[in-house]
Amino acid sequence: MKAYVLFSGGKDSSLMAILLKKMGIEVELLTANFGVYDSYIPSQKSAESLKIKHNVLNLNKKILDNAVDIILNDGFPNNGIAYLHKVVVEKSADLAKKKKFSIIADGTRRDDRTPKLDKNEIRSLEDRKNIQYINLDSFGYKTIDYLVSNLFNITQEESNRYNSSDYEVEIRCLIDKEKGVDSTVFFPKHFQTRVIGLNRIQKL
Repeated sequence: MKAYVLFSGGKDSSLMAILLKKMGIEVELLTANFGVYDSYIPSQKSAESLKIKHNVLNLNKKILDNAVDIILNDGFPNNGIAYLHKVVVEKSADLAKKKKFSIIADGTRRDDRTPKLDKNEIRSLEDRKNIQYINLDSFGYKTIDYLVSNLFNITQEESNRYNSSDYEVEIRCLIDKEKGVDSTVFFPKHFQTRVIGLNRIQKL
């Protein structure tokens, strides 16, 4: 059985990838990119440190444009990022079907507000695409912090385009470069984790 894990290089998507590998599933990592900025590079480095194959899902810039328009109209990023995630999950499912992968997964967890699919969206996705979708919904942040502290070596820095592969990176680049708006209005300073290797686990 094969799975694509939507991968930012952070602790949550890394945890999902390792859990699936421990279950004997063949895992490949997948990072979405919209051609505005090479935001996949940090996740590529994290994937190398985990020794898991990494792929870039190249998507149409118009999808990112739509997400940015939602953010600018709302005055906050949540709905735009939620829209973007839903499209990326759909496109990932299409790729999985084409490549004969049975599973798509991501690192969204119980405490997340966005991006996150609700139960009806998950059922619809699985029925329409004939695929299994897995996330970390039953895991709270305390459990995840415990698990990742035992599995990974992690860096934590103020989020910027050089240390993150989150959707936010290309969104901010597009807002700054093409919309003539300061993206910090929508995205305050925050810290970003990135996995740089395995910790206590010896064999996957």
